[in-house]
Amino acid sequence: MATLVESLFKERKYPFVFSLLILLICVTLLIFSNSTSTTTFNRVVFYPDVKGQPSTTALVPPISIQKGQAPTQKVTHATTPKAEGLPQNLNPITIPKDEGLPDSELPITEPKDQELPQKQGDIDIVTVDVNIDWKLCEGPMARDIIPCLDNLRVIKALTSRRHMEHRERHCPDPTPRCLVPLPNGYKVPVPWPKSRDMIWYNNVPHPKLVEYKKDQHWVVKSGEYFVFPGGGTQFKDGVKHYIEYIQKTLPEIHWGKNIRVVLDVGCGVASFGGFLLDKNVMTLSFAPKDEHEAQIQFALERGIPATLSVIGTQKLTFPNNGYDLIHCARCRVHWDADGGKPLFELNRILRPGGFFAWSATPVYRDDERDQKVWNATMTVIKSMCWTVVAKTFDSSGIGMVIYQKPTSPDCYGKRKVNNPPLCQEKDGKNSSWYTRFSSCLSPLPVDSAGKLQSWPMPWPKRLTSKPPSLQSNFDAIEMFNKDTEHWSQLVSDVYANGLSINWARVRNIMDMNAGYGGFAAALIDRPVWVMNVMPIDLPDTLSIVFDRGFIGMYHDWCESFNTYPRTYDLLHSSFLFGNLSKRCDIVDVVAEIDRILRPEGYVVVQDSLEVISKLSPILRSLHWSVTIHQDQFLVGRKSFWRPEAGGR
Repeated sequence: MATLVESLFKERKYPFVFSLLILLICVTLLIFSNSTSTTTFNRVVFYPDVKGQPSTTALVPPISIQKGQAPTQKVTHATTPKAEGLPQNLNPITIPKDEGLPDSELPITEPKDQELPQKQGDIDIVTVDVNIDWKLCEGPMARDIIPCLDNLRVIKALTSRRHMEHRERHCPDPTPRCLVPLPNGYKVPVPWPKSRDMIWYNNVPHPKLVEYKKDQHWVVKSGEYFVFPGGGTQFKDGVKHYIEYIQKTLPEIHWGKNIRVVLDVGCGVASFGGFLLDKNVMTLSFAPKDEHEAQIQFALERGIPATLSVIGTQKLTFPNNGYDLIHCARCRVHWDADGGKPLFELNRILRPGGFFAWSATPVYRDDERDQKVWNATMTVIKSMCWTVVAKTFDSSGIGMVIYQKPTSPDCYGKRKVNNPPLCQEKDGKNSSWYTRFSSCLSPLPVDSAGKLQSWPMPWPKRLTSKPPSLQSNFDAIEMFNKDTEHWSQLVSDVYANGLSINWARVRNIMDMNAGYGGFAAALIDRPVWVMNVMPIDLPDTLSIVFDRGFIGMYHDWCESFNTYPRTYDLLHSSFLFGNLSKRCDIVDVVAEIDRILRPEGYVVVQDSLEVISKLSPILRSLHWSVTIHQDQFLVGRKSFWRPEAGGR
């Protein structure tokens, strides 16, 4: 190369040399420009600066989407699109930005002629042509369908139901792409906190539970409402008395201080968790689908954290050492089954030093059957090195025992028989997605220095203090602190004031990729709760979320989530869809979001403009309103539209 340039100078070909030099400079500038203008987003480590950019609306040109293929197109900014060239069967859709929610007393009505009422100011006028033939789900279970729990073809073919296999996940393939119909007379849900005590009957029209539990005061039908008196199978004197009874039984339990994150197994309609909210306790209530008709649907309609799950043959989708206390009041779980594996699973998810409160007939009845269960359970309890720290009887005749998990591994080495053995966790990662129960005990967690992890700081200090499961090196702590600061500022500057969200109507929130739980932490002063979801293909930080005092679970967003339709008010994701679209069909993910969201609920997506341009037309094909803020925040608001039976 040097010889060539030297010969060019000798031959006095200066114009050519000068042109070559200019060309090299231009190429260098172009490469540098591209490298500085392209942002690489990391969900946990890095967030772009989002301040100081104007709000925009987007016009998406007509596209065609085939099943299995995500839409791709450019986004052109404009204020009013042109309607020429539209197919004859499609009219322009005028979609306003956000104009608040109707009064909760009014029933939902469908917009006519594909129009929503306009509002003065920033109106998003969009012409969309998306070739998705949306259809209603069909069948008697359609309005409450949960694809991975209602796969009847697989369930009927199971060779055993002994361990509740029929209540575990069996996802259909392919994923059904249909829209869930609304119950007749569906209304905007009763707002929190009123919803804790009463909900609309037509929103969850399942009266069988009223009759089945009429003597236990779980739920009562009163006119247009379901009313929840706070009763339960073990709550003879009401749930408030029962909660106080637990603390009197074991004064070391300080609700809302050292006990912040609780799991309620076999929760009924979740009154236990609902009333613990008054004490700053975050309780995740869970039960299998249809053990008692729609109990989890009742809980979520009330605005109480809940999910569908079962203690069957597979690990619960929670991290190791997460819960401060686990509660079971006649939860109908055979804890001693299969050599005690259900109790081994509780040991895995219970924090060292954490408590298990069990209120059931084997605790306080002397008949042969109950005593046999008690003795078998105590054999497993002792093998796990748990200790009985309290056992008592209430004036109503109800008894309770409280166990405590050890805080030191010394007991494990002193056992006469090493059964069950300690698990050999090679990589130290939490792995509970489609994983069968272990026949071993999870070892007590240690920090990066090899010391046993400490109990988190008392609430609310644990919200911002260093989580015990976070590595102690400077980089990890700095990253955690930056994440907390980032979400605090972003929620304050953008989410609370810059986006078209009526927060007064938001109670149940899901963060689809929670990271460190910073989004939930930034909302702590609002009357909301957040289900922090940890996608299985992203770095696992769910233990940190629990350490901070929040609840969450693992999930694969290429599958359906374990919840009833119409159970969340807002779904949030930050830089999730880019990677997700490489693994599964983004249209199927949007259909799942539509299933989960309540009518007039929101989805908030922070992502690249390329991803937003793919999502926008799909959401609009569902007759959602869509606005784009600062070129990276998409706010979609679900309408009441449903396709006609048999098609769109």
